[in-house]
Amino acid sequence: MKDIISKNSYKIKQIIKNFTGEYNEDLEQEVYIKTYKNLGKYSEQNKFSQWICTIAANLCRDYLRSSKFKKQSQTTNDEELLNNIANKKTPEIEYSQKERQKIILKEINALPKKMKEVIILYEFEDCSYEKIAQKLKIPEGTVKSRINNARKILKERLSFLMKEEN
Repeated sequence: MKDIISKNSYKIKQIIKNFTGEYNEDLEQEVYIKTYKNLGKYSEQNKFSQWICTIAANLCRDYLRSSKFKKQSQTTNDEELLNNIANKKTPEIEYSQKERQKIILKEINALPKKMKEVIILYEFEDCSYEKIAQKLKIPEGTVKSRINNARKILKERLSFLMKEEN
């Protein structure tokens, strides 16, 4: 189960954030619980990450339809309003975020061509390993290896950004 969580955590968090507008730890937990309970129903025909992402999307839809969510979204108190105002992005924060994005894109562009093309297809164009392998006419294992190696290089080259955040 630990493997499932580590391999899919980022995508699950993104799905939850896209649906609800914010990260929700309870929803993420629910995704993993439901996945664990339904592992016997998983058919090997489909990609596992697509299956777990479908579970996440369905749970988000159910959450948004729930009365609990509707009550939460209807009750906005003064403290929430003040927090929203305080958390509003300042021009400095927006500039800083754009600069970080430029640095990240520069490092992606600096990757060796073969790694660059797979990381772009996988992370930005949301292609599956299978689709990338077909598109580039290479084995799926090679796709996975190149993505993994590209991530290692980017992690090393961009580690200073993480230090700046803290």
